[in-house]
Amino acid sequence: MLELKNISFKANVSGQEKEILKDINLKFEDDKFYVITGPNGSGKSTLAKIIAGILKPSEGKIFFDDFDITKAGITERAKMGLGYAFQQPVKFKGLKVHDLLNIASKKNLSVEQACSYLSQVGLCASSYVFRDVDNSLSGGELKRIEIATVLAKEPKFSIFDEPEAGIDLWSFQNLIKVFNSMRTNVHKGTIIVISHQERILNIADKIVVVSDGKVKMSGSADSILPEILKNDSTVKTCCKLKMEQQ
Repeated sequence: MLELKNISFKANVSGQEKEILKDINLKFEDDKFYVITGPNGSGKSTLAKIIAGILKPSEGKIFFDDFDITKAGITERAKMGLGYAFQQPVKFKGLKVHDLLNIASKKNLSVEQACSYLSQVGLCASSYVFRDVDNSLSGGELKRIEIATVLAKEPKFSIFDEPEAGIDLWSFQNLIKVFNSMRTNVHKGTIIVISHQERILNIADKIVVVSDGKVKMSGSADSILPEILKNDSTVKTCCKLKMEQQ
């Protein structure tokens, strides 16, 4: 389990200190699929980066399996079992997909093993395993390869920051299938996705709504999603706009 206690974060914006997150208290249970949603600029991605260790909170504590990891860096957290997928996947000129999967898994994977991870994310494995992780790959391909590296790492806790950003409709539809598969039978562990997308919200076990740096609502998807779409015009508009842009 991961727990955030009284997490706040301040940043210098245009020469002035701004409070991005305000006294966040959350518990993420084991083996659940969470979606964190909310308006643009509400602090969702900042929260994801704080969980991953990319940013340090100005106040508060973070506990992972009852260990205080507040001061632990991203590498330490990765070794403990926290995985993070960036909103814009990193490209590595000269590095093959097979090499990237080896690095993620910390093993010398056979071609067959590497291909099994690629197949899980809907890629024709033989066509990708020896491709360079560079500009020859589309945004959707890079997203799915990055998810494959998360699967290869087998983290206890995975964070995906707006995985739908910058990909086309076909890739998005496949992304939904990948996350649904991870949720149901492939991936064991906690998954957090930062997203506006209603179709991703629909497959969540639990939803957290962040607005103006605070947790506005949290609970089961069955109870929270109808409230979002019924009462919160800002989040509803975000969901609708994101869907139309795909």
